[in-house]
Amino acid sequence: MLQQRPLIVNLSDTEPNRRRGGDLRAMLTPATVGSTSGFMGLALIQPGDRIGEHYHPYSEEFVYVVQGELEVDLDGETHTLRPDQGLLIPVDVRHRFRNVGNVEARMVFHLGPLAPHPSLGHVDTEDTPATAPHSCDGAHGRALEPEGALE
Repeated sequence: MLQQRPLIVNLSDTEPNRRRGGDLRAMLTPATVGSTSGFMGLALIQPGDRIGEHYHPYSEEFVYVVQGELEVDLDGETHTLRPDQGLLIPVDVRHRFRNVGNVEARMVFHLGPLAPHPSLGHVDTEDTPATAPHSCDGAHGRALEPEGALE
């Protein structure tokens, strides 16, 4: 069995993923550090921007707000998230995030366990500007994993 070693990944070493809105940076993933139970990243969301509604059929999502003020819709019910607050999003719960403040929001996220295949990790339930039907990556209800998360 391969033994994992601690690895450090800098935010600047990650590629922006804007397919769902915002800027999602998959940092600690099977592809980047060899993780086997889940992956972690940082969402950077500009004022007025959002991450489109989606759900995870295999994973719980843990989020922690570092900076900014967000609204999150959980199965259609709106909640406010502020710095130093965490949230558990259970498997299959539809969710979207909106930056309702006037500064960039920074939100750490972790998903686990991993889906059986990267393409099964996320199911989008609405189009965002980055996933509009004319885009090569998105369509209503299509499963998409953050780029590089599991590749």
